Amino acid sequence: MKQLDLKIVAAQMLTELSGVNRASENTVFAYTRDINEFIKFCQEFDLNEIDKISERTIRLYVMNLSSWEIEKSTISRKLSSIRKLFEYAVKNEIIETNPINKIPNPKSKRKLPETISLDSFLEIYKLISEENDDIAAKRIKAIFELLYGCALRVSELCSLNIGDIDFSNASIRVLGKGSKTRIVPLGAKSSGIIMDYLSDSESKNLNYPLLVSESGARINRFEVYNLVKKYIGKILDIHKKSPHTLRHSAATHMLDNEADIMAVKEILGHENLSTTQIYTHVSIERLKKTYKKAHPKS
Repeated sequence: MKQLDLKIVAAQMLTELSGVNRASENTVFAYTRDINEFIKFCQEFDLNEIDKISERTIRLYVMNLSSWEIEKSTISRKLSSIRKLFEYAVKNEIIETNPINKIPNPKSKRKLPETISLDSFLEIYKLISEENDDIAAKRIKAIFELLYGCALRVSELCSLNIGDIDFSNASIRVLGKGSKTRIVPLGAKSSGIIMDYLSDSESKNLNYPLLVSESGARINRFEVYNLVKKYIGKILDIHKKSPHTLRHSAATHMLDNEADIMAVKEILGHENLSTTQIYTHVSIERLKKTYKKAHPKS
């Protein structure tokens, strides 16, 4: 007999996502959260079996999300999670037809990512030195330097070990999305800051976490987020104050300085060129603002 219980099918799908597909911990967490929200909505209508969920049910769910004025990009993400669930159910012959097939993501204009200037970045460094003792300042600067200087994702930053830094070849081995490894260049300034930070480290074990919290445990994404939000917020009044803002800034500044877009794609670890191309639009917008501000004929 087929297993139709919605919660059990969802649990099986998430187990496959984590084990067989080797999705990252953050990806599994996001899918789990989104699918559990959808299950809770279905339970309000006594829909506890997956074959009882129709296209109308899912459309009602989207309408419910819209009524809460949730951003379209967030609704699209939640629909992607639900699609994964029903694709799993069809693939394993739990259901015959996919009720989400005809439901598109809500159309939304892609927002250009916010960035910070190099001057603002240097102001942040100055503030870090002023507000912290020498050891803490070195640690926080190393975090900012890896996020901006090496354009890392926060998950990539947190997973780094001491042995991933290769000072002799000026590079870092990074474990990216989908457990894919890439090599990222390490600039001279970044190298100096990280070397300075490591000079205070008690461990020489190459498998030891590169960045640790004050308790000595591997640093987590929430601590990184809070540090970045704190220091960007003290310097700039921008909406997004996240680690990704530093990654966005790094990509934009590289393209501003005529870096090859394919090289930037490799540094960022993007699967598709279209993802990297968003930063060319940011650069063009910056040029327009500069023109309007400075050109007498603007």
